[in-house]
Amino acid sequence: MQVFRNRMMLPIIFVMPLAQLLILAYAVTYEIKHIDLFICDIDNTMISREFTGHFIHSPFYNVKYQERSISKGMDELRKGKVHQMIVILPGFEKALNQGRPVRVQVINDAINSSAAALMNAYTLSIIQHFNRNNIEAHFITRGTPAQVNLEYSYWFNPDLNYKTFMVPGILVLLVTLIGMFLSGMNVVREKEIGTIEQINVTPLRKTQFIAGKLIPFWIIGLLELAFGLVLARLFFNIPILGNIPLIFMVAAVFLLVVTGLGLLISTLVNTQQQSMFISWFILVIFILLSGLFTPIESMPQWAKVLTFLNPIAHFIEIMRLVMLKGAGLKHILQPLGVLVLYAAVILSLAIKKYRKTT
Repeated sequence: MQVFRNRMMLPIIFVMPLAQLLILAYAVTYEIKHIDLFICDIDNTMISREFTGHFIHSPFYNVKYQERSISKGMDELRKGKVHQMIVILPGFEKALNQGRPVRVQVINDAINSSAAALMNAYTLSIIQHFNRNNIEAHFITRGTPAQVNLEYSYWFNPDLNYKTFMVPGILVLLVTLIGMFLSGMNVVREKEIGTIEQINVTPLRKTQFIAGKLIPFWIIGLLELAFGLVLARLFFNIPILGNIPLIFMVAAVFLLVVTGLGLLISTLVNTQQQSMFISWFILVIFILLSGLFTPIESMPQWAKVLTFLNPIAHFIEIMRLVMLKGAGLKHILQPLGVLVLYAAVILSLAIKKYRKTT
């Protein structure tokens, strides 16, 4: 009754999860499309035009200029009008026909280092594809067998769809935001409106009070997760290969952590605004160190140590293992054990910090 009376909580419960899942699933991507490209083809021969055609017909590139002026291309890069420049020098076709190595210059706008690395990877992939086709054609014309063909498969995400990787992590964020923000505003709201004194003079024990404040949001968090899983399966076609009851069992433990953390913050502050600011400060750190947006393997050693103390990182790891790989309980015992320990510590602190006076 208290939850549905509070108009601030209703949008957080019903609007925020839907918007978060639908927007972030499309916005948070490791792909780069529509790369503005400047092609400087000084050779301007049949083979050089065939080479540049691979970029023109690629869905990742938007060829804005095809000119023979290197200086103009550099100017466009400096102005930020193009992201990448490819220079094909004279003698490109002649050298290839004679079997000599050829150099192609690729210049990337590397202000955004991550984007530059991806652009460079796309370009190198196209160049390697062109090289392979050129070598095979060279062998075939001379009666020599072509290269060995490689056949490969991508396990757990065969379509290389970034949503398959991102949506399980976004579901974890959804549950985290719901649990922490709702529970974080709960006890402190009693302080603001003055009803905390009335509760304190009742025979309720501290554990009963904390349980009463935690259990409704714990249930709401599980319902939000169920809604998110249905949406992920029906709307985004995300596979759920593992045991769904196992997902909810881990989510139940994780929700004890985040709701307990929200209640701990709520017992320490005096206004809902303070609770929101502190909760958001903690969440930003947890999210950035969770491995959702940047791989944990690429973090410095001190950051890797901090991720071990990050409950979001452990739940994201479990969600991806269970949903995408079909992992069982024995495969997630270590991160699950950390969450159980975290829940016990946080709830004990929340109960201890709540001062009941009569």
